[in-house]
Amino acid sequence: MEENQGVWVFIEVNDGKIEGVSLELLGAGRKLADKLEVPLSGVMLGEGVMPLANEVIYAGADQVYVVDHPVLKDYRTESFMKGVCTLAEKYKPEIFLYGATPNGKDLASAVATDLSTGLTADTTMLDVDIEKRLLEASRPAFGGNIMATILCKKHRPQMATVRPKVMKALEMDEGRKGIIIEEELELREEDMRTKVLKIVKDVTKKASLAEAHVIVAGGKGLGDIQGFQLIHELAEVIGASVGGTRDVVEAGWLKHEQQIGQTGETVTPKIYFAIGISGAIQHVEGMKNSELIIAINKDPNAPIFDVATYGLVGDALDIVPKLIKQFKELSKEKGGEMSYV
Repeated sequence: MEENQGVWVFIEVNDGKIEGVSLELLGAGRKLADKLEVPLSGVMLGEGVMPLANEVIYAGADQVYVVDHPVLKDYRTESFMKGVCTLAEKYKPEIFLYGATPNGKDLASAVATDLSTGLTADTTMLDVDIEKRLLEASRPAFGGNIMATILCKKHRPQMATVRPKVMKALEMDEGRKGIIIEEELELREEDMRTKVLKIVKDVTKKASLAEAHVIVAGGKGLGDIQGFQLIHELAEVIGASVGGTRDVVEAGWLKHEQQIGQTGETVTPKIYFAIGISGAIQHVEGMKNSELIIAINKDPNAPIFDVATYGLVGDALDIVPKLIKQFKELSKEKGGEMSYV
């Protein structure tokens, strides 16, 4: 394991753009690399991705390994795993980070199997033990009631997938200099066992919670599913996305993909309404980095007020209808256009 040196970040590219989580991981990886006094490298595979290599340098990397090949035009486990494993076996990183996206999780698990190493999934915190050179990858466990820190002591590279929106990307610095290393890979389309026939995008679906600028989130403090309809009404008026706590999802008031917290989505909107939410740590960890937090709760000692920018003490069933009325009037004054961001 002494041969393994350096921190790597898998750079995921979709529709000709680098995924935000990859930029966030470069920010987190920069801190780890500086502590260990090793280079930070980006690993980017695809077709026509070479022009994006400088962006990886600007975002914090010291060097970028690029495999630009027609067979890598669309993500497939087989081709991407071969590319990543070939690079890892040649250059031997000690830490390798991936975004916890569908492709990132699929690739990381395949690479971990092929390289016979460990993988911590869905990580929300990263650090290193400098003396032992161990990656300390932490993630929620037991339903979000505890944080488990997982170590990979006997195998390299140490690998983790990291949730989007939990790390902070560095400011782009176009003055940064780095090394771009183009690697050749022997790939033939006829050798691939899977074929991408068609990619269909759901253009009717609203932006996911992770991408939302404004979120209205509700908790069990709204009483029942009828009371929770106020959350949907408020969100509709101001053009926001709807989210909620784990209790709300388990009660069947919302779908699982609308759950916010350690065991749900991590969000960083410009405005976050926390209505009827007490502020349990499991939920707060998923929304505390929102730019502006507005909390409504009838308990003046509710923990949610500790992270709120503004707090309203009172019954949400009385306050929210008044907010809806006010926002509707404001919308009429502005000719039906609402903008809060």
